[in-house]
Amino acid sequence: MAETFDLVVVGGGPGGYVGAIRASQLGMKVALVERENLGGICLNWGCIPTKALLRASEINHLLHTLDAYGFAADNIRFDFAKVVKRSRAVAGQLSGGVKHLMKKNKVTVFDGHGKLAGPGKLSVTKDGKPAADIQAKHILLATGARARVLPGMEPDGKLIWSYREAMTPAALPKKLIVMGSGAIGSEFASFYLNMGAEVTLIEVMDRILPVEDEEISAFVHKAFAKQKMQIITGARVQGVRKGADSITAIVEANGKVQEITADRMISAVGIVGNVEDLGLEGTKVKVERTHVVTDAFGATGEPGVYAIGDLTGAPWLAHKASHEAVICVEAIAGKHPHPMDVLNIPGCTYCRPQVASVGLTEKKAKELGHEVRVGRFPFIGNGKAIAMGEPEGLVKTVFDAKTGELLGAHMVGPEVTEMIQGYGIARTLESTEAELMHTVFPHPTVSETMHESVLDAYGRVIHI
Repeated sequence: MAETFDLVVVGGGPGGYVGAIRASQLGMKVALVERENLGGICLNWGCIPTKALLRASEINHLLHTLDAYGFAADNIRFDFAKVVKRSRAVAGQLSGGVKHLMKKNKVTVFDGHGKLAGPGKLSVTKDGKPAADIQAKHILLATGARARVLPGMEPDGKLIWSYREAMTPAALPKKLIVMGSGAIGSEFASFYLNMGAEVTLIEVMDRILPVEDEEISAFVHKAFAKQKMQIITGARVQGVRKGADSITAIVEANGKVQEITADRMISAVGIVGNVEDLGLEGTKVKVERTHVVTDAFGATGEPGVYAIGDLTGAPWLAHKASHEAVICVEAIAGKHPHPMDVLNIPGCTYCRPQVASVGLTEKKAKELGHEVRVGRFPFIGNGKAIAMGEPEGLVKTVFDAKTGELLGAHMVGPEVTEMIQGYGIARTLESTEAELMHTVFPHPTVSETMHESVLDAYGRVIHI
């Protein structure tokens, strides 16, 4: 006999498990199907363990700059295996925490692969064998996405790494090629550089971090170069040649071809939705470019079937998936939630220096017809940043000149990923420059740069 639920969620990542919890809170009988680890890619192989690694690289950087703070240490060294082990332990702790949350919220968890098996039906298999049959009024697909693979440059677990191998290497490579300078590529490049590897970052677009504001991209490029990272933009990897324990990339840029040899190469060139083997054939679920098409509340073309998160496309962010899940489940429950405005979703990159943004870039705002007022404030003018020994950074704000609407905010520097939520709240509340100017920021904090950038847009900046 098939078990019956109000909602079954396929995928236990930050979209799926959050949706399951919210549905339980709303009184639904909920099941969740996960074929690997609760917490999904984010908790196990993405957001969280990479931040543990990046924290280690920050510490390594600080240990090698102690003299600036009046300290000295001899024979500074690290155990790379322990660095990796700690990262995996952090991931394991949080995955276990999700398991506890499922139990606490009375969500029934099925271990296996979920697949649509007809209207209101889902089959679960484990290792290719039938494990369960489920009936549900509503089925929420939250199967996420995976790394895009380029032909001829598929990760092989040894010389060409995906994010998984990059997080669990047996040893630190002396030389590394990173292909792709989005958030994932830039974070890995920054981690390995700060752990002591020679890093070459290759980007097909004309600038690194291409989704960010052009000024921010240029700032990070300069900072990476100062740290002795090799950067090649406007470049295509035409192919690779593998050695016994090395790899050579054939790179074409600016009409010239060069060969770059390293110990390992990381491929970070995009995202592909996990739409395969979900039983979508014969349904009205529409798939475009490997992503499921939905309305503003997660509904697909098939009655009773919904989709959220990375499965539905950009931006591929855990917090986007979580919020989409809440909106979707609340709509199912008849709660009339507000649809999500993607321009209010902050994006963060945890390289050194950190990058964070929300809303429109200056270029995009102008393309959309806005007359803009732009403010900027450098961290060198901020007392706390100087006291911390981290004066390199910039906050840029973009306003509509006619209405004062905050169109976008773009930040680079220490801990900006912790500060961007301030501008996120401002956009959600539809704040204008007047409210932001009237807000009192505490002193001394790095967040004062946010206030000063707003003031600068209106000719009222104080500290520059």
